[in-house]
Amino acid sequence: MSQLEELDLDFNRFDGQIPQALGNLQMLRFLNIPNNNLHGSIPKELFRISTIVQIILSSNNLDGTLHDDIGNAKQLTYLHISSNNISGEIPRTLGNCESLEDINLDHDAFSGNIPASLGGITSLQILNLSHNNLTGSIPTSLANLKLLELLDLSFNHLNCEIPTKGIFSNVTAMWIDGNPGLCGGALELHLPACPAKPLYSSKQHQSIVWKVMVPLATLLSLAMVVSVIVLWRGKQKRKSVSLPTFGSTFPKVSYNDLYRGTEGFSVHNLIGKGRYSSVYQGKLFQDRTMVAVKVFSLETKGTQKSFVAECNALRNVRHRNLVRIITACSSTDSKGNDFKALVSEFMPRGDLHALLYSTRDDGDISAFTRITLAQRICIVVHVADALEYLHHNNQGAIVHCDLKPSNILLDENMIAHVGDFGLARFRVDPTTSSFADVISASSIAIKGTVGYVPPEYATGDNVSCAGDVYSFGIEEC
Repeated sequence: MSQLEELDLDFNRFDGQIPQALGNLQMLRFLNIPNNNLHGSIPKELFRISTIVQIILSSNNLDGTLHDDIGNAKQLTYLHISSNNISGEIPRTLGNCESLEDINLDHDAFSGNIPASLGGITSLQILNLSHNNLTGSIPTSLANLKLLELLDLSFNHLNCEIPTKGIFSNVTAMWIDGNPGLCGGALELHLPACPAKPLYSSKQHQSIVWKVMVPLATLLSLAMVVSVIVLWRGKQKRKSVSLPTFGSTFPKVSYNDLYRGTEGFSVHNLIGKGRYSSVYQGKLFQDRTMVAVKVFSLETKGTQKSFVAECNALRNVRHRNLVRIITACSSTDSKGNDFKALVSEFMPRGDLHALLYSTRDDGDISAFTRITLAQRICIVVHVADALEYLHHNNQGAIVHCDLKPSNILLDENMIAHVGDFGLARFRVDPTTSSFADVISASSIAIKGTVGYVPPEYATGDNVSCAGDVYSFGIEEC
């Protein structure tokens, strides 16, 4: 199959080993075989396919080591091989994959140090190395990754001082639990201070330092102070105009791009529908990334405000348990009508409501029993983490106003993400009691979904964080 570009075999019961002959598919771009019963090692031939963009082999029984040839996959963007038994060191050649955006090597058996070469992957946005046997220090080079949004190093055996710059200054974007040897870092981590480095104990050596080195150091310091002041002023001016804003990382998409990517917004690709919008699955960009496209029904009263609310609520928040917005589109359709849409990451496991209840109605007992007690507890924790961040982040509290199972989306690893912020409200000053409206389709309508909205909202009470907590309790019951 020399022209094959995409091979999806996920959620089956395939066993045996991954055939080396897949390396002959020199036009292959997407290889997805997660959630099967495969064993053996990952063939190095896969990494010699020059066109490969995505390799997802998570949740199998793969073992062996990750071959150094992975450095040949220059176009590789997504590497997911979590929840296997892969051991050995993480290859330093992984840093040669300059296009990588998402690396998930969690829940494996990797050992050794974290390669410093990973700090050279400037496009990297997600790095998950949790639940392994990694040792040593955290490379300071990871602090240089400007686009890194999530870093999970939890439950390893790391033993070092945590850097304080870059991603390490945002304690809500990184996880380091389960590494008792770590110290220092940002104050919000509440870790013990690192022990001071031992000083030279020889009095004779200290005497030489004071008599010879100190006078020389004094002269050099005076010269350096003057130079630093001059350079610092120039650097500050350059920084004020050169640092990119987050908005510059949003890719541009047109109505035609979304129309083609969803096959004309076909019913076949429709995965959800609400009062203000319809959600379609589609493939966008050069690597044909699977995304969710939320198209707003502008003919419905209040939809315009719903679009603005969702943009305002999500443009400055970053949390792994919130649905990540990839980009937005505000344009006109083929008939000249206003068109507004949000493009977000695709959640292959759908929403929590469908997972909990649709399988019961369909009589598919085997599908229902796949949701283990541990997974249910994890989903509860994920949603609680998202609410804690929304209610207490440093940019002001955000009230979701419509928390319910159908707005909880699950990715391929059953990680829950809170979505649909069309009714969200926020306040900039957490010390005040009143919320500034981000959106309200109607000032007198109940803000939320009957059955999940707190009773006091029906009497006209102001929305509050406590209302979200009430909805959370109803949802989890």
